[in-house]
Amino acid sequence: MDKVKVSIVNRQKQIKVPTGIRMLIRRCCTAVLVNENFQGSAEVSVSFLDNEQIRQLNAEYRQKDAPTDVLSFPLGENGVYDVNPETGACLLGDIVISLPRALEQARMYGHTLNREIGFLTVHSMLHLLGYDHENGGLEQVRMREKEEQVLSVLGLRRDESYVTGQ
Repeated sequence: MDKVKVSIVNRQKQIKVPTGIRMLIRRCCTAVLVNENFQGSAEVSVSFLDNEQIRQLNAEYRQKDAPTDVLSFPLGENGVYDVNPETGACLLGDIVISLPRALEQARMYGHTLNREIGFLTVHSMLHLLGYDHENGGLEQVRMREKEEQVLSVLGLRRDESYVTGQ
């Protein structure tokens, strides 16, 4: 893997993006590409939305009229991606994360916001690379194993990230 460009934009006003989250997202994107032996340079866009914004996208693109935690919009198929003519980088796609939902889920699951954002980013990056879990079965198991592999490398393993006493 050569270079990874991760563009991050905050499109919501409810929650201040915590210090270090942008760097964490960049590390997660890079770690997935390294783990998958991705060849060449890549570009990814990540946006923070609020629950209403992500609900609208979920309704429009998945016909599910409810907020969700994260959505992935891959730009490639079967390992073939559009290429940025200026940089030669593969355009992997867009990730949108509901920051309020991520905070809510971190509290619900008893772990840090970093762990939740890390998980959502890794999960979405795998979607951008063609992995899917919607049909369950072996595909879902394989995707979950890859998620935990990458999160473990980043120090965000599930069993080590739980917050106790809160």
